[in-house]
Amino acid sequence: MSDEHETERETFSHDPVGHAEVRAGMTVGELADEYGNAGVGATDLHEAVRVTESMFDDDVTVFFSLAGAMVPAGMRRIVSTLIRDGHIDVLVTTGANLTHDSIEAIGGKHHHGEVTPEGKTEREHDETLRDEGVDRIYNVYLPQEFFATFESHLREEVFPPLEAECEDEGAVTIERLTRELGRANAAVNERDDIDEEPGIAAAAYESDVPIYCPAVQDSVLGLQAWMYSQTSPFSLDALADMTGLTDIAFDADEAGAFVVGGGVPKNFTLQTMLVTPRAYDYAVQLTMDPKQTGGLSGATLEEARSWGKLEKDADNVSVYGDATISLPLVIAAATERLENQ
Repeated sequence: MSDEHETERETFSHDPVGHAEVRAGMTVGELADEYGNAGVGATDLHEAVRVTESMFDDDVTVFFSLAGAMVPAGMRRIVSTLIRDGHIDVLVTTGANLTHDSIEAIGGKHHHGEVTPEGKTEREHDETLRDEGVDRIYNVYLPQEFFATFESHLREEVFPPLEAECEDEGAVTIERLTRELGRANAAVNERDDIDEEPGIAAAAYESDVPIYCPAVQDSVLGLQAWMYSQTSPFSLDALADMTGLTDIAFDADEAGAFVVGGGVPKNFTLQTMLVTPRAYDYAVQLTMDPKQTGGLSGATLEEARSWGKLEKDADNVSVYGDATISLPLVIAAATERLENQ
């Protein structure tokens, strides 16, 4: 190729795509390095590992947003380990994830299931599950009796201390509820010698990491809280959560957002910086939602930059695909690199 053509191509640089090499015995970090030689989504995942490694620096305050059915899908221990290892400073999640996390903490289990068994339509299958008292989350089953156990757990271990506080204060924050949930989950898990670890809320409680759940009403946890409030002084003050959350954002020297899925947790995490003089310095998004609908869940991190949620020079990347696939890869590779520094 002539020098004349090279000087004419202002946006082109000589950076050939390589061909990823995989071999038996390679580490996840080495695999992520090979992704960097390739193109399309592999490049994005490689970049996500790099940004996550930078974000997990001790000087960066990490806001971790967790939406979707990540706990029922088996991602629970990844998040609790990140909390215990000091890589998450604030967790924003759904009431559903906290519900399923608690069910596992007190002895319940999610089970492998089927979407459509052979010889049945999906509707016929779900009608049978309804008759048998089994709830389905895509290809995961949860027996309904575990919700009854969870209700008893809340009424016996979680709500009474909060009810006493509400008698004096009128209401407690949602963050206070999630903290008490973590305490109770850890206590029952140890007392009853549960085989499964105590989980996300317990790890957050023991590590002094706040959990914010802005749409807690949209869950079994929220439904149970509402029902309990009908016959007791127990009440939640959602607006009061904003003080503690924005204080953390104000005090952060640098801030990073790790966003799994969309929905309320995503926006709640990103909008936090709108009331501070600054914005996120790092951001990683793992999503399957397209941007073309104009919805929040599919909104790009570049769009968030226009709102002032990300710094203009923020280091950010989005990985499009099933987060149950991408989250373990990104976290394993990033933490491997941190250990090898």
